[in-house]
Amino acid sequence: MKIAPFIIFFSIVLVIYGLINTYIFTRFMQSIPAGSHIRMWAVIVFWAIVGSFIVARFLEWIYPCNFTEVLTWIGSFWLGAMVYFVLALLLIDLARLVNHFIPFFPKILYVDYQKTKLITLFILIGLVIVTVTAGFINARNPVIRSMDLHISKKINGGGTLKIAMASDIHLGTLVGKRGASRLVRLINGVHPDIILLAGDIVDEDLKSVTRRNLGDTLKNLVALLGVYAITGNHEYIGGAAEAVAYLTRYNIKFLSDTVELIDNRFYLAGRDDRDKSRFTGKPRKPLADILKGIDHSFPIVLMDHQPFQLSRPEELGVDLQLSGHTHDGQIWPFNYITGAIYEVSRGYKKKGNTHIYVSCGFGTWGPPMRIGNRPEVVLITLHFE
Repeated sequence: MKIAPFIIFFSIVLVIYGLINTYIFTRFMQSIPAGSHIRMWAVIVFWAIVGSFIVARFLEWIYPCNFTEVLTWIGSFWLGAMVYFVLALLLIDLARLVNHFIPFFPKILYVDYQKTKLITLFILIGLVIVTVTAGFINARNPVIRSMDLHISKKINGGGTLKIAMASDIHLGTLVGKRGASRLVRLINGVHPDIILLAGDIVDEDLKSVTRRNLGDTLKNLVALLGVYAITGNHEYIGGAAEAVAYLTRYNIKFLSDTVELIDNRFYLAGRDDRDKSRFTGKPRKPLADILKGIDHSFPIVLMDHQPFQLSRPEELGVDLQLSGHTHDGQIWPFNYITGAIYEVSRGYKKKGNTHIYVSCGFGTWGPPMRIGNRPEVVLITLHFE
């Protein structure tokens, strides 16, 4: 990994994180009456929660244990809560600004203004707690997303091909044994011909995965044609070579800028993540080089973690591309940002003869919650001529 860019990026994130939380803290303290005995405790509790995620991430790299797990959970929930506190406070401040020029607040709010601010604070905290709880429950209840696609090619043996695909599992502290077991149960329940894991199988730190030996759960995945995977950006953040070596021991075969003829029926190509060069200094192969020399009369399925340059697989005759990475923003309103960045932030699109599916993912990163989308396992049934 290139250390300097990582330090610069982390420093920028840390500064932004600090500024956001300073804004929230300032507005919170304005709502608590001066001289109140809860002010001191509010300061201690607030900054302890804010700092828990940062402390946990550092300690996890050194020595993951039960204590770091608790800090990670607290800090991760705060990341989600922080988003909605900021949005709500900005909305309140905007309303106050408008009221300054065009008064519309009821006069009763000003009878005891300090009490009004305190009540507003408690209501806001309650609403955020409800929102975060609902998002957490949603994130722990993935669905099977089924679809049928038609490819104008023949396949040896005829019939159909059932593909179970999952991306962005993010195995680690937040998606542990239960999450891995849930994934295995859902995939095995649809009896796929082949299982494809389209990147970000593990979170940044592999220690949390090996500590729980989550690979031992994944080895229970069953498909006639096997389990194939590619790297995502998070594998590279934590060290892709180590993650690939670990998961390979549990019957998961990685395609690293390579293509393989599966059962003499179709080609399966897998690309290294586009962030490979950023973390290793080595570029990934161009897609044209990966597909060079293959027989295009066979169906071609491609896994590429990040859904950029979707016209390229269309130009090169790929029949189906499977991607992830976006999480579709994971929590509202970030889906509007991913929707602006990616041609497909979530779901299906067809470009020419190329079918494209971008999964919003199975697990979570950062906040252990999803608002605005459901975690998913995708079952795609391919029909041929």
